Amino acid sequence: MTRRKLRENVFLILFQYDFFPLEEMDEQIKLYFGSEEKETLSEEEKLEITVRAKGAILQIPDIDKKIEEQAEGWTIARMGKVELTIIRLALFEMFYDEEVPNPVAINEAIELAKKFGGEEAPSFVNGILAKLA
Repeated sequence: MTRRKLRENVFLILFQYDFFPLEEMDEQIKLYFGSEEKETLSEEEKLEITVRAKGAILQIPDIDKKIEEQAEGWTIARMGKVELTIIRLALFEMFYDEEVPNPVAINEAIELAKKFGGEEAPSFVNGILAKLA
């Protein structure tokens, strides 16, 4: 699996964070992998996705604090869930994953925003991440 595909899977799991209680995330991850499309993933790939998603989830309180400090005129509650999830994932990679250089995390976040976000999403995501880089 490519790093991009791995990141996309982590994004899709993280997206659920705002919709389910933290106590239900393990069950939501199991349901995610139970879908027909995800059955082709190896156990090793599922484990890597799960570890990265759970690692990011654990850091969300700290990540959200960083976002609120830099997002002038925006609060976490006002942000679109897609954009917020992309920013959270990118900041997790920038601050907590030594394997991903900051420019790569930002570029990949912009690509996710193009794929999953609205027309303004790439520039919004880039603006927030540029302030935090």
